[in-house]
Amino acid sequence: MHARDTVPGDTVPGLASRQLAWQVLQAVAAGAYADAALERELASLARAGGGLSPADRGLATEIAYGAIRQRRLLDGWIDALGKVSALRQPPALRWLLHVGLYQLLFSDRVPAAAAVSTTVALAKRVGLGRLAPVVNGMLRSLLRRRELQPCHEPWDGLPLPADAAAALALRRSLPPWLSAELLGWLPPERAEAFALACNAVPALDLRANRLRTSRDELLARFTAAGVAARALPGAPHGLTLLERVGDPRELPGYAEGLWCVQDRSAQAIAPLLEAQPGQRILDACAAPGGKSTHLAELIGDRGEVWALDRSEARLRRLDRNAERLGLTCIRSLALDATALAEAKPHWRGSFDRVLLDAPCSGLGTLARHPDARWRITPDAIAGLVTLQRQLLEALLPLLAPGGRFVYATCTVEPRENGTLIHGLLQAHPGWSLLQERQWWPEPPEAERGGGDGFYAAVLQAPT
Repeated sequence: MHARDTVPGDTVPGLASRQLAWQVLQAVAAGAYADAALERELASLARAGGGLSPADRGLATEIAYGAIRQRRLLDGWIDALGKVSALRQPPALRWLLHVGLYQLLFSDRVPAAAAVSTTVALAKRVGLGRLAPVVNGMLRSLLRRRELQPCHEPWDGLPLPADAAAALALRRSLPPWLSAELLGWLPPERAEAFALACNAVPALDLRANRLRTSRDELLARFTAAGVAARALPGAPHGLTLLERVGDPRELPGYAEGLWCVQDRSAQAIAPLLEAQPGQRILDACAAPGGKSTHLAELIGDRGEVWALDRSEARLRRLDRNAERLGLTCIRSLALDATALAEAKPHWRGSFDRVLLDAPCSGLGTLARHPDARWRITPDAIAGLVTLQRQLLEALLPLLAPGGRFVYATCTVEPRENGTLIHGLLQAHPGWSLLQERQWWPEPPEAERGGGDGFYAAVLQAPT
């Protein structure tokens, strides 16, 4: 039966949002990216004349992204409650159980009875009717088990491994290899904070376009429009929204180019170049362009910012955003950065500033990319380190004598960050390290109040 065939149960309130979430879980399990899968399912539903209300769209997003983040813990509950382990369940049933279990364990907006009844109705609707009693029994078994003891955490009532890394992986739904690495990098309380940050719903941070407005003026416009926001400490042009919104492009000032979306940690990278008006700057892995546009704003749109990326499609998005922001100094070029010196030999030594926001494992952005933790492997990281070193070696010759080079990643993996940079400096003794910093992702309630994990190293070329 096709997932959208109608059977008894179609009239159950909220069923469409649960079905859409279930379809996203299946798509991600098959290799799709979560954000792309969600947009595709929403668009397909709208074309079929069944678009969701804003509330139902929000619920579908919460369940889909939340269940993807919590995959390991939800599987742990299936293992504990069922006769068949999670990995041996039919995939369609496994993801349907995740939809129900997530609501029972994590969603304050859904009553337990509604979570059970809609999951059972969904089983009947999508051709799993013969397994509906299994779904009903497992969800009710979870409720009974958690009624037997005080339960404050979603893993209360679930047997935990004795090993600290395995227990952290289960409680906070992390890959076991990452949990073990975290406890090697950080003391237990900071590893716990990292895991909490990975499972939080990320804030939506904006950067005011200093060439067209000020942060205070933008905040005033938001207040007048009833949009709750506040200034970001440590980010001179940054602000964050205090409530969830639908399409950010409908917020005041978007069409006028008064702001763009950029995480608070990412807003700290471009200023490290200390770029000046009139300088020639290279952003070597530029798309989607947040740092290129930030650089253009910082130099007053006077100079040259070459935005380089392998993807022409992503560069077109960058060009559209630059045009919206009124920036004219950005020049985009579709080319592999490792081949730039060979393709443009006359560019050697010609840039005052170079930014390499390198391809990386993205371990600092797991909250923003809920499926990323299940894609990344230690072997993949080893390959990324090789690529990062190749990019660095290819780009160093493009910097003018005495120029400033910023290497940045959105990961916390030392091999991609400090270890790589210190190895590079040993091979290039004339270069100096001016500054090095690691930002760790933090839970929303922390002092910094959220933000992605980033690394940055500021290098200076020999004179």
